[in-house]
Amino acid sequence: MPREHVLTRLAKYFNVVWVDPAVGWREHWLPGHRRPRRAINPALHTSDGFVLYHPSRWLPEMYRPRALARWLTRARLRQAQRRLDHRSVRRTILYLWRPEFDYGLDVVPHDLSCYHIDDEYTFSEIEQPLSASERQLITRVDQVIIHSPALLEKKGHLNPHTTLVPNGVDFAAYAASAPEPSDLRDIPHPRIGYVGVIKVQLDFALIASLATRHPEWSFVFVGPMHVEGEAVASLARQPNVHFLGGKPIGELPGYTQHLDVCAMYYALNDYTKFIYPLKLHEYLATGRPVIGTPIRSLQDFHHVISLARSTDEWSAAIQRALDPAVTTPAAVAARRSIAQEHDWDRLVATIARTLCKRLGPDELERFDALSRDSLAR
Repeated sequence: MPREHVLTRLAKYFNVVWVDPAVGWREHWLPGHRRPRRAINPALHTSDGFVLYHPSRWLPEMYRPRALARWLTRARLRQAQRRLDHRSVRRTILYLWRPEFDYGLDVVPHDLSCYHIDDEYTFSEIEQPLSASERQLITRVDQVIIHSPALLEKKGHLNPHTTLVPNGVDFAAYAASAPEPSDLRDIPHPRIGYVGVIKVQLDFALIASLATRHPEWSFVFVGPMHVEGEAVASLARQPNVHFLGGKPIGELPGYTQHLDVCAMYYALNDYTKFIYPLKLHEYLATGRPVIGTPIRSLQDFHHVISLARSTDEWSAAIQRALDPAVTTPAAVAARRSIAQEHDWDRLVATIARTLCKRLGPDELERFDALSRDSLAR
């Protein structure tokens, strides 16, 4: 998730305490309600400056009675803040990722607040007006980070201290050559692949139409299945469609590199116009040809990816992408150049510098010194 990439890298510049959402009391105390906890990926958690705080079973999420729920919320945040106090921090930045965490502004003493918007949190296929609570949050915080052009157009005018920082890529991981995964090896070429969560935002009718029309192509999906229904079940029955399931993050570059064409089959609606796919720059970093539906965030990259709407347009775009002329060294280098500009280390450095600048000249000077030392190494 973007927040994992951002907050683990911010630990290069700050002491970071990630507050995990509390688990409900039933999950703590009733055996039949327990669910596995989603942990931060250890491949990203590499800095001594990063601390992950899991609220204990004595501080669960509760909603009633309201007085107890408020007390528990405050207690969890105080526990998290003590982890910063133990590191003798001089200033505190409160970094919020979801609008429902706005209560932190009134609970955690801080010198600077930041709200990072990386999704349209209504998740509605029909655009909804901005809620009063999110509007108030945007206007209250000191700094806003927004990850997509469409969200910037919708919400960026509400706070004069708003910065666009798109999603990025671990460029070194995706650009470095990786071995072909064993479960991909026997799938015939050409492989038209999608790497990511398989979810309702994908246009399954389009995918089924392409798979039916082109039995000579293999359609590969690498990622956890977060959608059910006959459309997906019917697609899975097609002999040239291959669902390989979720994979560890460190193995994803190998799957992406050994596709012939990388696809983003997003449905066109009022939700997808706000997204900025993580896989965009991961695809580009491999140098493979990329095709997507023309959602707002992809339109700015029309010079290095192909955009298609209908089955006919997708068929033609894939056929063009399979031409060897599309994978010349110059074409591969052009894609990788764009991805390298969106390396997570660069993007997070932009966020860190923005926060330091807001804290004042002394913190900005400290950031610049850290950056110089990093370049010198």
